[in-house]
Amino acid sequence: MGRDHLSDLGVSAMLAVMRLGEGAYSVPIQELLGRAGRKLSPGAVFATLDRLEEKGFLSSRLGEPIPERGGRRKRYYKVTAKGQQSLTAAIAERQALQRGLDLGKGLVPEGA
Repeated sequence: MGRDHLSDLGVSAMLAVMRLGEGAYSVPIQELLGRAGRKLSPGAVFATLDRLEEKGFLSSRLGEPIPERGGRRKRYYKVTAKGQQSLTAAIAERQALQRGLDLGKGLVPEGA
């Protein structure tokens, strides 16, 4: 796997960030992934987001401190241009691999 490779979890996390838009921080990201069938611990979500940011696929910013969090600030995430390119490539690769498959039966003959 190259440095720019996106794991399946990375693809899901980046799609969650895009879907959440301006409100993309760890808790709603974890909740959205959970609703999609990926039950992850907060630590796994943080590790994934950190790894994607290290690769340059995400950027983050700290929000303002809020009383409900004891003055702690939320870290909000956004997909970068590099992340968008890698996500587009990962989705296209998956679609190319799925083309011609009947997932219930296996391969569909070419030209069918």
